[in-house]
Amino acid sequence: MSWSKLKQQLESFLCPALIGRVEYLATSYRYLPDKAGTCYIAVDKKNVFNMSDVTSLIRWYQTELEIKNDSDIQIPIYNEEIEAVRKDTKGLVPEERLKVIARGRKISEYAKDLLSAQSTLSKSNFNVEATRFLARSIEESIESNDILINVLALVDRRIGKKRILNMREKIKLKHPIVQYFYELRLSTL
Repeated sequence: MSWSKLKQQLESFLCPALIGRVEYLATSYRYLPDKAGTCYIAVDKKNVFNMSDVTSLIRWYQTELEIKNDSDIQIPIYNEEIEAVRKDTKGLVPEERLKVIARGRKISEYAKDLLSAQSTLSKSNFNVEATRFLARSIEESIESNDILINVLALVDRRIGKKRILNMREKIKLKHPIVQYFYELRLSTL
């Protein structure tokens, strides 16, 4: 599918409040067929999401330790996770340490998922992913672990106010760029 047709289809799915604010842009290299162009998403004329640009407004993590030490990341810990730690340690660990251990385990799991999603994203092709998004149902796109698919779904008009508000807890566990687009969508409600 040509870029202009893909862009037109993506923009036709934008929620009405974001039309004119969110733009899909691309650069291409006409005389260098082996050099792929880059695609990015701009919000209010600012390049916000470029899959290959680590200097953008959104924090891209390089190591698991960066994620663990980031105070902005708030990961909810549930009683089932604390009980799992209690069971693994056979009740030998003091009560106040159980939550710390459970949080550490969950952050490690989250960090691995986040770094895996980032590395997949940097290797992916915007056109291929956007075409895949257009072929999927909106429910599949929301539940996807793919960062770009999540971003495209969040600005989609098929997601209503109630669904956006119900996603608050899930979004806390997503990449910062997905959180950014979630807050952008919330601001339009």
